[in-house]
Amino acid sequence: MGRLDGKVALITGAARGQGEAEARLFAAEGAKVVLGDVLDAEGERVAASIGASALYRHHDVSREDSWQSFVQAATERFGAPDVLVNNAGILLIAPIASMTLDQYRRVIEVNQFGCLLGMQAVMPSMAAKGGGAIVNISSTGGLQGIAGLSAYVSSKFAIRGMTKTAAIELGSLKIRVNAICPGGIDTAMGRGDDFGGVDTGGDYFAGLPIPRIGRPEEVARAAVFLASDESSYCTGSELLVDGGMLAGPKFGQV
Repeated sequence: MGRLDGKVALITGAARGQGEAEARLFAAEGAKVVLGDVLDAEGERVAASIGASALYRHHDVSREDSWQSFVQAATERFGAPDVLVNNAGILLIAPIASMTLDQYRRVIEVNQFGCLLGMQAVMPSMAAKGGGAIVNISSTGGLQGIAGLSAYVSSKFAIRGMTKTAAIELGSLKIRVNAICPGGIDTAMGRGDDFGGVDTGGDYFAGLPIPRIGRPEEVARAAVFLASDESSYCTGSELLVDGGMLAGPKFGQV
């Protein structure tokens, strides 16, 4: 018996990385999963490998009409959603002095507006169904500043605020809203593949209390917990999956 048996879960940014890991684990735990992304070939491949319990649809989270068609497709195939994982996100490296407004706006549109639109899109059907769970993916970058990532950091701080506000507003509808704040995770975005990459086995990760980069499935396990009835008294919370990154500086061994 799976921890998500009978649930219908919508997962954005599910063609690779954390979203793919979430989709695979949710299905393994008994959920019907609807994967959304703009990377169609990769998304179709993931859904096909999961099998009959998965459906892929092209989905641009920054567009309201795309959210409407995404929720409609999920409902027509599997029924109204019980779970939404707002996982989709993009990252741009640029110092404040040289960042253009269009660059900043695009990150906010995907990361922040996408999260807001997702919550708005599932609220009516979740409420009619008697409740549900929303999991918003923030970041350790939503808890501290990071040089060169002002747009990304701003969007992830905003997601934390939206999560807490939504938890207050939706509690009476029996919709729980929680956030996950991953640290460095071994994905294309986490490695910074589009920006030259980082040394995932280097001194930075070796200096963490858990001395390595995180794995996508470790974030997925946290998402399963927050999506399942095991977290029935959790709402408005933030779950760090960061290897102890924010526990404090590590100056030496004891």
